[in-house]
Amino acid sequence: MKTIRILLGDDHPVILDGGRALLGDRYEIVGVAADGRALVEAALKLQPDLILLDISMPLLSGIEAARRIKPSLPGVKLLFFSMHSERPYLQAAFEAGATGYVLKSTAREELKVAVQKVLEGQIYVSKGLSEDWEHLHDPDQVAKSVMLSAREREVLQLIAEGRSSKEIAALLNISVKTVSYHRENVKRKLGLRTIAELTRDAIARGSM
Repeated sequence: MKTIRILLGDDHPVILDGGRALLGDRYEIVGVAADGRALVEAALKLQPDLILLDISMPLLSGIEAARRIKPSLPGVKLLFFSMHSERPYLQAAFEAGATGYVLKSTAREELKVAVQKVLEGQIYVSKGLSEDWEHLHDPDQVAKSVMLSAREREVLQLIAEGRSSKEIAALLNISVKTVSYHRENVKRKLGLRTIAELTRDAIARGSM
C-alpha cells in the first residue's frame, strides 16, 4: 500500500511540530515550509499527496501559494489549517483550490479525521464552519478575487505586512515605480483609497 506523503506549511515551529506529532505515525511528512514562497518551491519539488497549510504566512499567503501550486499539481489535496473562522477566509481558501478547512482551535480533535476525509476525495470543513460553507458562494467576493492579477495579489500581501515600496521591489525583483503602479491598480480595482484600506481588505479577503 502506498504511503501518503504530506507537506506542512506554517510559520510557527510549534504548529509544525504538532502536525508531525499528530500525523507522523500514519503518514510520511516529506517536508516543512515556514513561508509561502518556500511552500510553493517545496511543493513543486516534492510533489506530495496532501499539503497542510496555514493562511497567514510571510512573503506569500497560503491562499496565494495554493493558487500557484494547484495549476502545476492539480491532483494535490490542499487542507487549510487556520485560526481564521470568518467566511471570507473560508471562501478564499476554496476558490484557491482547497479540499478542506480546519480550525486550529479544534485541530487535536479534527485534524486526523479531516486528513482522512480529504484523502478519500471528500470535502471537510470544521463543524463550527459548516453553516458558512453552505452559504459560501458570494458573487461579489468571487468577482473581487478574480479582479486582481497574481502580481497584484502579491503586492497587496506585502503591503499588508507593512513592507515599504523599496522592500517590495527588492523582494519581487521589480522597480519601485512598478510597485507603485501595481498598488494604484489594486486601489482602483477594489475601490480603495489608502494603505490602511488596502491592509484591511487584504486581511478580510484572506490575502494574509
